[in-house]
Amino acid sequence: MIENAYFAGHRQFGESYVQEAVEKVHALKHHRDIEWHFIGPIQSNKSRLVAENFSWVQSVDREKLAKRLNEQRPNNLMPLNILIQVNISHDDNKSGCTINEIEPLAALIDNSRQLNLRGLMTITKNTPDKAKQLEYFQQMRACFDRLKDQYPQVDTLSMGMSGDLESAITAGTTMVRIGTDIFGKRQ
Repeated sequence: MIENAYFAGHRQFGESYVQEAVEKVHALKHHRDIEWHFIGPIQSNKSRLVAENFSWVQSVDREKLAKRLNEQRPNNLMPLNILIQVNISHDDNKSGCTINEIEPLAALIDNSRQLNLRGLMTITKNTPDKAKQLEYFQQMRACFDRLKDQYPQVDTLSMGMSGDLESAITAGTTMVRIGTDIFGKRQ
């Protein structure tokens, strides 16, 4: 299914399970222009696989992880594009740092030789309430704008998935993650 999307012109693919993702990266390595994004939580024992096989990590939410990715990124690869994951909706079931943790984490990433700070990412509480979705996404947009003022290279606000896409677009997302709409629900 990824190859079908590739031949239709798609070049960015997100994965959230490390071992499964690495298998796909290796199986499709002949498509050199694919940008692989890692989106899920990263356990310490899996960080090297992510650092070695992905172009982007959208789920950096703590300093320890940023340091590991920086140390484990091979020198022969371009710096790893990093999005800081923010738990904007304070959902206990979601990963991400708090708003107050963005600034010190951004400074650490910006000062890391093998990391490239690109922006922010969020996965909000699952709610059908469009007004609540929009509220969360507008809060993220405000955080993004503050970060962008401080770091000119910041250009990516990844928010919105298949179920809350319209609210994310209204709030000004620059990247959406709509794998369910394209590939269907995971089994």
